[in-house]
Amino acid sequence: MILGIESTAHTFGCGVCHERTLLSNIMDTFKPPVGGIRPSDAAEHHAQVAAKVVTEALETAGTSASELDAVAYARGPGLGPCLAAGLVTARTLAIRHGIPLVPVNHCIAHIEVGRLACDIDDPVTLYVSGGNTQVIAYEEHRYRVFGETLDIPIGNLFDQFCRYGGLPHPGGPAVERMAREAAEAGADLIELPYVVKGMDLSYSGILSDIKRRLADGADMKALCMAVQEVSFAMLTEVTERAMAHTQKQDALLVGGVAANKRLFEMVATMAHERGGDAYVVPREYAGDNGTMIALVGEQMYETGIKEGIEESFTTQRFRTDEVDVTWIGDSS
Repeated sequence: MILGIESTAHTFGCGVCHERTLLSNIMDTFKPPVGGIRPSDAAEHHAQVAAKVVTEALETAGTSASELDAVAYARGPGLGPCLAAGLVTARTLAIRHGIPLVPVNHCIAHIEVGRLACDIDDPVTLYVSGGNTQVIAYEEHRYRVFGETLDIPIGNLFDQFCRYGGLPHPGGPAVERMAREAAEAGADLIELPYVVKGMDLSYSGILSDIKRRLADGADMKALCMAVQEVSFAMLTEVTERAMAHTQKQDALLVGGVAANKRLFEMVATMAHERGGDAYVVPREYAGDNGTMIALVGEQMYETGIKEGIEESFTTQRFRTDEVDVTWIGDSS
């Protein structure tokens, strides 16, 4: 019985996992009054809601802290103060109940909850969120990064675009809605920079271009459609290249931006043309959540990975490909 704590950015989430069954998924998200996220403000929010979220997660799971075998926490990557708030909560529970901690990589947790929820064994994963954009696949005991953003992640592109254009935070849902309205109205596709460098991609040029166009009075809905079409085409291209390289048949979308229906449509079309399938993590597990941390924590704990209070720490830069994946056999 593992409790997972997620606190890498704006969301403080807790979940309980037992024998690969996801028993609860409770979260409380910090919403800045204006602009983007200040890490110190988000961390203060996490500290204030931690006890409530932990209690609700345990109650929903039908268990208590005294029945836990370990507490898993998101070691990184993420915002330093936010990560620290989660670790403090995890340490408190570990000390109070005399149980070990399990350090979890946030990115790998997104992959694993997607694999479990979609019942898919060995996909190429497109991980798209506010803080990360990576194309990942399992090879020889690690999740390897086959392509990634060279500057800003896709979710951050949407958030900055919307902030500049006066749309609410987070930006993804607003962009998707307005892009759909523009497409239904037959809007012409605005040309934006398309930057793919081998297996990697860059979004800073798109952001600079759309800021200029907004200042010149461009139509917001048409820009939303263009941002989606161009940025998602770039993602689809590098995902297909990774599938060709690894000879894997299926694609899996995880992370907050995976909830975008247009992105899934484009990746699914590509996968089907290659004779494979595409899967997307269920919406309740697409964003940051503690349940995915609990799931990986359980798998790590079962293979002997655990630590004491003195060994626990967080790191803002924690690469996906730094982790030995001890819970997947050689056949995958």
